[in-house]
Amino acid sequence: MNLVDSSAWLEYFAGGPQANQVAAAIEDVDRLIVPTIVLVEVTRRVMQQRDEDAALQIAAVLHQGQVIALDSGLALSAAHFGVTHKLPLADSIVYATAKQFGATIWTFDADFADLAEVKYFAKKK
Repeated sequence: MNLVDSSAWLEYFAGGPQANQVAAAIEDVDRLIVPTIVLVEVTRRVMQQRDEDAALQIAAVLHQGQVIALDSGLALSAAHFGVTHKLPLADSIVYATAKQFGATIWTFDADFADLAEVKYFAKKK
């Protein structure tokens, strides 16, 4: 299973220079899980930078994967991983979701760089 972090989705949708590094994970929708926090972060950013229609189109693409809602079990795991790995709130939810589903996280977010089961790509300036 694959979990694409918000940073990677945004690079992909922007057609950024590193989009090709995460394209395979995004396009393999049968093995893709999408935490609701990623849905929030990505559509919010697109709404800020473009408009609501664009954000809804992006949301439809994210929904091609299996959307995973935050429930109490995931919330407790996220709290644990947040403290253990010193992760920000959203990142701890992403990490807990990946752990629960045995997924690899694909990301440009340095907060994940040293964690297991993560494909981290340093953002080129």
